[in-house]
Amino acid sequence: MIKRVVISSGEPAGIGPDIVIQIAQQNWPAELVVVGDPVLFTERAHQLNLPLKLIPAVLTDPPVTHTPQTLKIFGATLNKSCKPGQLDKANAAYVLDCLNTATDACLQHKAQALVTGPIQKSILNEAGFSFTGHTEYLADYCKSGPVVMLFVTPDMKVALATTHLPLAKVSAAITKDLIIQTLTVLREGLIKQFSYENPTILVCGLNPHAGEMGHLGHEEIDIIEPALKTLRLKNWDIRGPFSADTIFHQKSDAILAMYHDQALPLIKYTGFYSAVNVTLGLPIIRTSVDHGTALDLAGTGQANSESLSAAIRLALG
Repeated sequence: MIKRVVISSGEPAGIGPDIVIQIAQQNWPAELVVVGDPVLFTERAHQLNLPLKLIPAVLTDPPVTHTPQTLKIFGATLNKSCKPGQLDKANAAYVLDCLNTATDACLQHKAQALVTGPIQKSILNEAGFSFTGHTEYLADYCKSGPVVMLFVTPDMKVALATTHLPLAKVSAAITKDLIIQTLTVLREGLIKQFSYENPTILVCGLNPHAGEMGHLGHEEIDIIEPALKTLRLKNWDIRGPFSADTIFHQKSDAILAMYHDQALPLIKYTGFYSAVNVTLGLPIIRTSVDHGTALDLAGTGQANSESLSAAIRLALG
């Protein structure tokens, strides 16, 4: 069956439109549909000196395989004309409208996967929108249960117990219930979306050396270890907590890190152009590039589209 992938290209002043236009030049065994302003994509393709024929998308039609140098587009309209690299909060509502429309297509089963481009959180917040990240926003929009942020590279899968949270608030957020909930969603996602039978999941400690037997912190003894013990009673292959400075050398199917910067530096160092952000626990398949808007590269032709390509491939399964 041919699948339809709907793409929200994110911040219009960033490289989101650029990398969508770049991947549109290629062959794909699926239908690619971008939600966005046709004028923006026409202008950006001209700036990049890349051929692009826009075709209005009809989401009620059966999907067809992608034709290189074309792009199916579900129209939206910028509130203000956009120049590459120049943020304008007047277009913040456009960004969220595109994301909502793309998400609705998946919720209504008119598309089989959502792939999201990079969003500039600061400009959304300046415009008055409460937005901490795609993960949290989509969980609320889809009215789903708990969700988990999972990063996938060719060499590893790493999930986060807490996501976009100030470091000073992480310790208080780490509870036994949170660890159990996160590992439950992670394990279910690994089985459903990645076809593992009984995945081996390693769990990071919160403190240096996983607390050094209580000498460097008690979260491992009081919270993390009791949570893992509860899940092991189900015969789940959950191991840890391990020190974060050695855990990534151990063989596993996935790793659970306690906070954002415990995992992301290594992920981006080892797989900057190949990493994909996946949201587990949603009623839809959602993958994303694992990079920002790169405003300085927008419209220059220097943006790298490999992460978007990887996100689409993963979404197709």
